Amino acid sequence: MSTDYKKSWKSCLDIIRGELPPKTFKTWFEPIVPIKLEGSVLTIQVGSNYVYEYLEEHFIDLLCNALRLVIGRDAKLEYSVVVEKKLRKSETTTLSSASTAKAAPNILDKGLKDPFNIAPEHLQIDSRLNSLYTMDSFVEGTCNRLARSAGGAIALNPGGTAFNPLLLYGGSGLGKTHLAQAIGLEVKKNFPTKTVIYVSAHIFQTQFTDSRLKNEVNDFLHFYQSMDVLILDDIHDLAGKTATQNTFFHIFNHLQHSGKQLILTCDKAPAELLGIEDRLLTRFKWGLSAELKVPDFDTRKEIMLSKARKDGMEFTPEVIDYICRHVHNNVRELEGTMISLLAQSTFNKRDMSIDLVKEVLGKTLPLQHKEITVGQIQSVVCDYFKLEPDDFHAKTRKREIVQARYLAMYFCKNYTKSSLASIGSQIGNKDHATVLYACKVVEDLKDTDKKFKVHIEELQKRLYAY
Repeated sequence: MSTDYKKSWKSCLDIIRGELPPKTFKTWFEPIVPIKLEGSVLTIQVGSNYVYEYLEEHFIDLLCNALRLVIGRDAKLEYSVVVEKKLRKSETTTLSSASTAKAAPNILDKGLKDPFNIAPEHLQIDSRLNSLYTMDSFVEGTCNRLARSAGGAIALNPGGTAFNPLLLYGGSGLGKTHLAQAIGLEVKKNFPTKTVIYVSAHIFQTQFTDSRLKNEVNDFLHFYQSMDVLILDDIHDLAGKTATQNTFFHIFNHLQHSGKQLILTCDKAPAELLGIEDRLLTRFKWGLSAELKVPDFDTRKEIMLSKARKDGMEFTPEVIDYICRHVHNNVRELEGTMISLLAQSTFNKRDMSIDLVKEVLGKTLPLQHKEITVGQIQSVVCDYFKLEPDDFHAKTRKREIVQARYLAMYFCKNYTKSSLASIGSQIGNKDHATVLYACKVVEDLKDTDKKFKVHIEELQKRLYAY
């Protein structure tokens, strides 16, 4: 049995450290200070009641086992909760008139603590924006035009448009983070004195937890309430985090009522988000919810050409067309394919040919290695809806046949190289205008009809495996 409280606690920590992830250990156990050891009772000091309650709820068994191993079978643990009141040091920074004109207000001079741990001598907080995510590098198409247009309006008048909050939603890799940060960069360019911050919901949650541990929730709250533009990425990560949602609710209300701009991103439409409080979901709907959809064939080509120009890559038109026909899940996948091709071509000294593209896609996208034809798409759609191929050419307005025909046209436009006129002539002997109308109907129904959206997803799976 040890009688030295510091050595005893250090021995306990050595045992606990081996049982926990490094980050968890650092957050919850490193700040603990041993106070005394009287007999078999060890007293430790923690920074708040919250820490005490958290340790008791999540780590009590681990603590007891460690104490018994170090001190003995009769070991007991007592807590001393001491909240340290930190004195703030007021500092004043004098700027020349030229610097003052361009520098953003130093909110740290207002006595607010920066959860990103920016040193107080900095004249301006770091907006944490990626300088590569610009509006110029964001390729606009029918899949994202509404979101892009709203972002442009916000950049010219942050907090002063009807798009507050702006909620960007859609699947992974479709450009939500890119567009959100691009808006922030445009705001900073147009309004140098405005304070813009970008933060992921995961980091936001971590900062909030740390602020609770240190009894600095008010500092955390006031910091974010001082922003002119708050960009919160992946808000679906706040699902089930009741305390964090409650704090964000107050931040949201303050910024909204103060005419400040909020930009949010998530992977689903507000109505489909689970684990988010209704009062937050209601506020998300105050502004504009804009979906970023999977880019169509033409937009994918433009994305490829834009990235190729920017990075100095050279692809033949045939290679570009082939890639865009076979890689259509998201932008990230498209860019990853381009990088893989460039690496294979450069390091293995091989020509950027269709054969090389097929080889790379065969490894990265095994379900998409075949070219899909209009006839194959018609066959898959007919089989799914239990129709005969001749039904597509029948002069009928039956809902199920018209719907199937529109879906076939939609997939042919996005998954084949065929012209609109060619697609129309093969599906019901229609013209190109009918094909365009069919694609628009499918896009609209996908957003409003859940059953129809399921049809699209199931057909996509069948086409990938064709």
